[in-house]
Amino acid sequence: MCHNCSPGAAVPPVESGAPSRRSFTRFLAAGAGLTVLAACTPEAPAAVAPSSTSPAGGAPAPAPESTTAAPPTEVAAPAAPSPAPSPSAVLPGQFSLTDPASPWLVVNKHRPLVPADYVPADLVPPAVAMTASGEAALLNSTTAAAAEAMFAAAGRDGVAMVLASGYRSYGTQVGTYNNYVAARGQADADTASARPGYSEHQTGWAFDIVDGGGACSFQPCFADQPAAVWAKANGHRFGFVVRYPWMFHPVTGYYYEPWHLRYVGVEAATDMVARGIFTLEEYFGVEAAPGYP
Repeated sequence: MCHNCSPGAAVPPVESGAPSRRSFTRFLAAGAGLTVLAACTPEAPAAVAPSSTSPAGGAPAPAPESTTAAPPTEVAAPAAPSPAPSPSAVLPGQFSLTDPASPWLVVNKHRPLVPADYVPADLVPPAVAMTASGEAALLNSTTAAAAEAMFAAAGRDGVAMVLASGYRSYGTQVGTYNNYVAARGQADADTASARPGYSEHQTGWAFDIVDGGGACSFQPCFADQPAAVWAKANGHRFGFVVRYPWMFHPVTGYYYEPWHLRYVGVEAATDMVARGIFTLEEYFGVEAAPGYP
């Protein structure tokens, strides 16, 4: 639709008066109408110059009408930009980001576990100091071995690290999340507890620690306790990262949890530290998940 086109000039109204005047007015109106019609009529195509091959002295032969339209000129569509490779692409070994049995699994508010009631096949109790009991005292076998090495190293440095919560089944997570909702409302609960089927604890790759002194457990001030300070500085040597770091809740969907450690493997954890990358979302090149869709 053309928004800049002006409508044709309106025909002036006929004034009352003598018949001769009326006739003259009609004549002018008709002339104006012809003028408007001429202005709206497309221009005739320009005359074609005679062909150099026309017979001498004769009128130029009319060009034969083509019955086939000329093929349109094909313009190559611009190539779609290739997505930038994720920082993790530099590592020689690559693992699935969606398989719950993969150390690179990224589960967040946009990426639920599949299946939702996943249970690790190799849950074992690590030989470390713990306050956890029952299923919470279990980790998958890879995480358990790494935790044993890390806790032992911390102990040699005079730091008492204690396992407070490990594996959490789908059924347990239902109860945990519902308790948060009942106490704090759903909006607030979603910033502190994963919905069932969205929890890293269910994978066996993550666990929570407390300090041997017992101070500030599961509170922001835990960040200053020896176990938290040591884990943040040394966890990568054993394949662990602080999964929900300070001021990255717009990316991870959770406020700072210095007690929540996640196993991703020594290569990935060390590379993240070397590059100054703090979240799995950025390192593995997946979208931020500040809230549930």
